[in-house]
Formats: sequence, structure tokens, C-alpha cells
Amino acid sequence: MAAPKQKIRIGDLLVQNGVITEPQLMEALSKQKQTGQKLGRTLVALGMVTESRFIEFLAQQLKIPVVELSRYEFNPQEVLRLSETHARRFRAVVLKEHPDHFLVGMSDPMDLFAFDELQRLLGKPVELAIVAEGQLLSSLDLLYRRTDEIASLAGQLKEEITDDGFNLAELTAQDDSDVPVVKLLQKIFEDAVQVRASDIHIEPDERVLRIRQRVDGVLQEQVVKEKQIASALVLRLKLMAELNISEKRLPQDGRFNITVSGRSLDVRISTMPIQFGESVVMRLLDQSAGAIGLDKAGLPEEQLRRFRRLIHQPHGLILVTGPTGSGKTTTLYGALMELNQSSKKIITVEDPVEYRLERINQVGVNPKIGLEFSTVLRACLRQDPDILLVGEIRDHETATIALRAAMTGHLVLSTLHTNDAVSSAMRLVDIGVEGFVAASALRGVLAQRLVRRICVHCAHPYTPSRPEQAWLTARIGQQLAQATFKQGMGCTYCNNTGYSGRIGIFELLELDEVMGDALRLGDTAAFTRAAKASEGFTTLAESALSYARQGLTTLEEVFRVTEQMDEMTDANAAESSIEPGSGASSSEVSPEATADAASTATAVSAESKRDDGFSGLSLEPLDGED
Repeated sequence: MAAPKQKIRIGDLLVQNGVITEPQLMEALSKQKQTGQKLGRTLVALGMVTESRFIEFLAQQLKIPVVELSRYEFNPQEVLRLSETHARRFRAVVLKEHPDHFLVGMSDPMDLFAFDELQRLLGKPVELAIVAEGQLLSSLDLLYRRTDEIASLAGQLKEEITDDGFNLAELTAQDDSDVPVVKLLQKIFEDAVQVRASDIHIEPDERVLRIRQRVDGVLQEQVVKEKQIASALVLRLKLMAELNISEKRLPQDGRFNITVSGRSLDVRISTMPIQFGESVVMRLLDQSAGAIGLDKAGLPEEQLRRFRRLIHQPHGLILVTGPTGSGKTTTLYGALMELNQSSKKIITVEDPVEYRLERINQVGVNPKIGLEFSTVLRACLRQDPDILLVGEIRDHETATIALRAAMTGHLVLSTLHTNDAVSSAMRLVDIGVEGFVAASALRGVLAQRLVRRICVHCAHPYTPSRPEQAWLTARIGQQLAQATFKQGMGCTYCNNTGYSGRIGIFELLELDEVMGDALRLGDTAAFTRAAKASEGFTTLAESALSYARQGLTTLEEVFRVTEQMDEMTDANAAESSIEPGSGASSSEVSPEATADAASTATAVSAESKRDDGFSGLSLEPLDGED
């Protein structure tokens, strides 16, 4: 069905059919004059009609179908028949190419000018379908990747590189927006922002150049045949970060700020000499988004309430733990935003400063000039602080100063790289802190990880395999182990990974008198027993399993998270369960089944060794640093 040949007064039709009232139409028309938006968008913004109701009504009047883009399977080649520029301008996407016409989805099928232009550009008659604008814009971000543009620009750059090298003056020119290497880097950054990548890797190989982006914790690769351009890219990035361009034998670190697609990105760059050149890794921090509040950090309601109680104590040490990229910094910045008041003096010591916060004194350490954590901490204690944030407790000296501050009336927040909350307290003892000092100062530990969310567009039921059922039986009992879980099949919206976004899992431990006594004595076993018996304590594995049972994540992610935890293959794992009393004893599981489960978990999780950083955050975070 082609577009209407005459202008339809949609407002009058809405009133005639009782969708809105006459006064509502008058109010919407008045608002429309102020904003210049379409009437339908104005009505939705004012809450007079839902977007879905408006779309259904419009489809009935125009006698065209409604297409749910979130569940539509696109053909990338057909989509690209319309350029991204025109797709965004006309709010349209090619859904299907037929021999004699195109089926095109539009958010405003009443735009006659856009309809005529689409027919001219596509060279065939166009039949229309109506789509939700929000879904359309999200789809365009995913469908129009810059892979071809990057490959084309790489080819142009190769042509300009002579056998003698490249023109250094051209690379360092002030007005260099037309220089191929600049255009190429711009497209690489634009593509990374579009897919919400947390890191960009540029890796020269023997015959090719690999450009990889970490999205939702997993690297996605584009191979560029023009390996010769690697040195030009590295040189340009070094210039941007003010690094030594003549030094290619030693690693270097730096940072720079750029604006990409209207977003201010703080880029942390690390170079390292490898066999075929220099590898570059850039971590992208979106300064436009800023830090997020504690409410959005992903903590479940009960754990959030308990953690808030901890951070509002007047003194003591609170640790947030987990591997690199597990969301620690996001949680700590959320806590600082909540504590940031005019009556509180807050100082942070970071490596480096991630996000700028008003009223807070932020210090970035610089080991090159002797500005270490311990040095800055000593100075901080003479600055009359109420709250201190120590980026990371790395050694005995830093730990001692932080604990001393916590015992002398200051609230100290910091991080440790440990696997779980229970092992964190004993880790302080391992690095040389006296047990009685740790017991006196430590108030609580929050351990966290990020697990990937199942893509809602391609999720489907999944029945665990026999080894997986054996492992689940040991954890949560026979009945629940045979339940149906979910996994993603892979689609356009998740780049065929089956995952989209991430969600946090947490383990919160509040120290009590029994744990304190065990810590003073250095009794690890007693401390562990007391911790696991404490009220409200839930392990990371149990939290991950809970999300898997709700269909938010997969068993694969559960195995990945629990891989390095002893309880995964320990026969005693059967004693702990998500729902007390629902678990089976370890004797109910055969040794063979337990071995199968352990090997399955190890094999599955071996594919994703790294506990990866943000992005997105469920923990919509900042796919930034840990």
C-alpha cells in the first residue's frame, strides 16, 4: 500500500475516533507551535496517548502494517540500499526488497516529501510500514556500522604512504581534518561510540592490522589488510596523547580528550612494543554521561539499603572488590555522589582520576615524580578530610595509612583486587596488616562482577545439558536444576552474540564481632564460616544463579563468574543453596556427574577468562574502568 496522496488531518481523526478530546488537541497544537515537533510526538510527550496506541491508530487509518523492529530479522545488504544519511534524515529503514518494489518502515508515513524522495533514491516503488521511532533509531545505530568506511579509508591511507614512510608534517598539521589518518581514526571512534565499546585495540600482525572493540566485555574484531598503516595510526595517537613519538621500544601511557558524535570522550591510551610493531589499547570514558548515582549502580534493594548504611558511618574502612573491569569505580563514584555535601571534606587519590566531581578534591598519582598513593595519603591527612577515597590498596604502606585514617575518625573507601568479599579481609592480613588493626577498622566489603544480559530480541528457552544439570543439582537441588533457563540465539541487535548489555551481581559482607575475633586471630577458616553464616549474606554464585533462573543471564555466564571460586568444584557446594532447604546433599550427585559439571563449567568459562568492564549498564555504567 503506497503512501496517502493527500494530507490527512490526523488530529481531527483522533478526536472523531475518541482517542483524544478536543481540548487535548488544542493543547497539543499549541505545544506543537512552540516545539516544532510532529503532532503525534507531541501527543505522546504530553501523555495524551501512548506511542503504541498512536501507531496502531495511524496504521488503521492508512491501511498499512505495523512492524515491530525489535523482533524483525534484517537483511544487511537490503538495508544498505538506503544510505545512513538518508535513513536518518527520513526516519526510514529498508525492510525488504521485492522484485518490483521495496517495503520500507517509516516512523512518519504521512511525510509525503520523504516518501517521494525514498522512491527516487531507491529507484523502485515503495510500500510503507509504520515503525516506532525509538526502535527505528536504535536499529539504525546497529545496522549502519562503519566497517566499510574504515576499510575504504584504510585503503586511501595506504596509497598515501610511500616506501619512504609518510609525511610527518601532514600528520601534525593544525588544520588536518581532511588527512586520511585523521578521518580513519574519527570513523574508528564513531563506530566505538555507536556500539558502546569500552576499549579499542589496534594490533599489527604479520600480514594484517586488527582493530578490535570490547563491547559488553567481549572483543569484536575487524581485520584490515593494509598492515602498513599501523605505524601512521600509532604515530597520530601518540601525538594526540603527547607521548614520545621517537620511542618505540618501551611502553608508554597517556590520555587525551576528544568529542565524538556530540560526546566528550576521555581516552586513556597505552602503547606496547610487540613483534610486528606497537600495540595500542584505548579505554574510552564518556565524560558527557558522567558518574552515575548509587541508585543506578545495579545493587538489589536490600543490599543497597545495607551498603548505604555502611557508607553513612562516621568512620571506618569500606572495601569494594573484584577483578579489573568489574564496576568497582562506578560503585564508589556513586557512593561519593551521595556523600558529597557542603559539610563534608572529601579527597580522592586515584590512578588516574576517572570522572570530575564538583566540590571533591581529586588527586591523580604520578609515580614518575614520586607522587605515590602513600605519599598523597600522608598529605591528605593534613588536609582535614572527613572522607577519603583511595583508588586501590596495593601494598602494606598504603594499607597501613588507610587503616590508620579509618581508626582516627575518617571514613575511608577503597578497592582491592580479590575474588570475593570473604577473602578480602584476609587479604589485608596477607599484605602485612596486623589482624587486630584490620578487625578494628574494617566495616564492610562489597564484592561485585558484571555478567552479560541475554538479548531480549532473540532469547529463547534452554534446557541445561546433563553435566550442567549435575552442577545445578549440587547447587540448588534436583527440581530447580531441571528448570528451563534461557539463552540468546544471536540477532542483529546483539551482533549475533546472544547478549546485550550487562547487569551487576554483588556479595555484601558486614563485619560483626565473631568475624572480628577470627580476624584478630588470623583464623581464615573461622572467619569464612562466620561470614557465610552471617544474616543476609549471599554469594556471587548464588546471585548469578538467581539471575539465570529469572532469565536475565545464561548458565554460561554463571560458570564464567564462578570459575575461580573454590565452591564450584567443591563437594561442599551442595550445602549452600539459593533457597534454604531446597538443595540436595552432595551424596545425591554421583562423582561422575560432579566431574562432568566441573569440566563443563571450566570449558564454558575458558572462552571468557576476563571479568570485563562496564558499558552498560543494567549497570548502565560507563563502560569505563574498574
